[in-house]
Amino acid sequence: MKLLAIDTSTEACSCALYIDGETQSRSQLAPQQHTKLILPMANELLAEAEIKPSQLEGIAVGKGPGSFTGLRIACGIAQGIAFAVDIPIAPISSLATLAQAAYRETGKQQILSVIDARMTEIYYGYYSLNAQKIMQCQIADKIAKPDTIDIPTTERWYGTGNGWIYAEILKNKLGTLLQNYQIDKYPQAKAMIPLALDIFKQGQVVAAEDINPVYLREMN
Repeated sequence: MKLLAIDTSTEACSCALYIDGETQSRSQLAPQQHTKLILPMANELLAEAEIKPSQLEGIAVGKGPGSFTGLRIACGIAQGIAFAVDIPIAPISSLATLAQAAYRETGKQQILSVIDARMTEIYYGYYSLNAQKIMQCQIADKIAKPDTIDIPTTERWYGTGNGWIYAEILKNKLGTLLQNYQIDKYPQAKAMIPLALDIFKQGQVVAAEDINPVYLREMN
């Protein structure tokens, strides 16, 4: 399969190209520069692989939660490519992407992904590894003050994401249910690839006209 993945949901801008088991990627921490960077990244990866957009079979996009502007950029570009070459889209939670990357880096299987939502709030989601080594949401992605998050009572969790700037509050809230955490982590397109492949396998892709960012804050 030939799959392009893009994420601009946070300060990080990233793109990955998967071709039949091999993944190449680009990433840069560049706040407010996503519109300048993301298409050149994609074009560079396609050029290096010597394939055209018309040869892609799907596109994966970080649907959020995250930056309002960043989500619109990624979803707009994914939609434009999908329309142009008539391919489906795999929309992927930014928090799921963080969880998948944390599993790959640490081997931890119970992940609490946290993204800084500004205004002293966080986006967060609890994810567990399934038998296919794919992170699955256990509690729906939410937005909350760090001291008001929901807490599962049966598992211990490993934290990841830039929302762990509120580590002291979260540690006090979770107590012994927190294993440890890593900060300064952002969603990366290369971590979206296994999630996207699973979405395609399950037939849960969407048409270009049906892709929408997930802001969460508008739901509250």
